Amino acid sequence: MKTIWVLTLSLIFLSGCFETKKTVHLDGKKLLEQKCSKCHNLDLPPKTFEDEKAPPMMAVAFHVRSFIKTGDESQRVPKAIAFVKDYVVAPNVSKSFCDKESLKSYGLMPSQKGKVTQDELQAIAEYMFKHFTQKNLDEAQRIENRLNAMPKGERLALQNNCLSCHKVDKHIVGPAFKNVAMREGNTLEVLVHSIQNGSKQKYASSKGAIMPAFKKLNDGDIKTIAEWIHSLKYEK
Repeated sequence: MKTIWVLTLSLIFLSGCFETKKTVHLDGKKLLEQKCSKCHNLDLPPKTFEDEKAPPMMAVAFHVRSFIKTGDESQRVPKAIAFVKDYVVAPNVSKSFCDKESLKSYGLMPSQKGKVTQDELQAIAEYMFKHFTQKNLDEAQRIENRLNAMPKGERLALQNNCLSCHKVDKHIVGPAFKNVAMREGNTLEVLVHSIQNGSKQKYASSKGAIMPAFKKLNDGDIKTIAEWIHSLKYEK
């Protein structure tokens, strides 16, 4: 009996010695924001500024992916990832894909050696080449064009999630905005007050749902949203 217990304890002890190390998943998006956003704009489509320290990250990803030399297209992204992992810690003019004017404008990227690990760079580069693609850019531009075509009040309502509970002409959680606009007594001032302070039990169709106060919105944006809602009463 003692022999069995000794063998059991030995197996438990030995099994602990041979446990494999768990792989830690690194979030490339978060790392990109933490490690790169101080110098590179991460928007898609990108924003540019007169005093920017480095080119937008979308431009970097597109440029590196395009200029990597490979006879096998399936290896283009893996080679681009390898380039990023090397260049970020050991930047050099001879390695750079930037044209002379860009190098003159931005200067050579400072080495990030000691500030980012190779595992972190792997996760960052994988995310870069997955996120900054022509397909994602086209979709982002389509959404941006749609937003730009909207009245400013509707755009602000969409961006602040007002349209998650209301639709222009359809009840969801809250009443349709056209019904709000047509309701007797809903002057522009009343709509502004409702957005600023929230409301409850004003519409039977909402079944007790409470509209929260939008305290984080500035007065100008609240008025613009209220003006847009109010204008819907005149639409057919």
